[in-house]
Amino acid sequence: MDTRPFRSVLYIPGSKARALEKATTLDTDAIIFDLEDAVAIDEKARARMLLAETLESHDYGKRAKLVRINALSTEWGRADLDVIASVRPEAILLPKVDEAVHVEALANLLDARPETADTRIWAMMESPKGVLNSQSIACAPRMAGFIMGTNDLAKDMGCRARADRLPMMTALQLPLIAAKSVGIIAIDGVYNAFRDEQGLRAECIQGRDMGFDGKTLIHPSQLAIANEVFSPSEAEITLAKRQIEAFDAATARGEGVAVLDGMIVENLHIVTAKQTLAKAQAFAELTE
Repeated sequence: MDTRPFRSVLYIPGSKARALEKATTLDTDAIIFDLEDAVAIDEKARARMLLAETLESHDYGKRAKLVRINALSTEWGRADLDVIASVRPEAILLPKVDEAVHVEALANLLDARPETADTRIWAMMESPKGVLNSQSIACAPRMAGFIMGTNDLAKDMGCRARADRLPMMTALQLPLIAAKSVGIIAIDGVYNAFRDEQGLRAECIQGRDMGFDGKTLIHPSQLAIANEVFSPSEAEITLAKRQIEAFDAATARGEGVAVLDGMIVENLHIVTAKQTLAKAQAFAELTE
């Protein structure tokens, strides 16, 4: 599993030179350079060339870099890959993944190119069929993570948009569980009302509490809230340290469990505590 932070994953249109430039300075953990939905049909050829040139010439630092190509079943997907492959992309985000064979087809294309020997694959989970096949997709070659495509998913399911996302809960949880079962990243879908900070915060908290590693975002104004919510709080960091200290002391006394603030602390709690501290350290290093 990738140990880098993925609290905030920002979509950037591959056709917008100014946005591509600005992204080098934004406080986002990861960027999805989008050649699919964010690019008009008559702009697709220019966008893929612009993006390849930008990735070659610009430094995006420690940010994870995913390129969302068009589906391989379209007339643009192969051309996207042909151009982007030349810059040795870190990861390709494949849209419209309904089953593992879609990922396998892309993996075969990457295998055939020496410049993409280390390129990983992420999958857009945005259809009912994809959700139902999420376990086999998670186990496909080169898989590194899932991105929830909640807008397309809601459209295909015909479910109503609600603040609690209850109608979509099963569709969110199945890919999440599949991702966790094999140790790959799972990123929650976008929040469309980018000026609604309260609604964004609530949905980030829900996604975090479900177990998602971060949230996809459509506007830079959403970054601060996502980074905050998906980061361990000072109280959580302090508790993690105290749990480890209490458990170490109990172990030194030959005891298998500790008691802290009236609560049992077992080894499983220490695993979580160490993960909390590791996340805090990784987030701190990202800003150095």
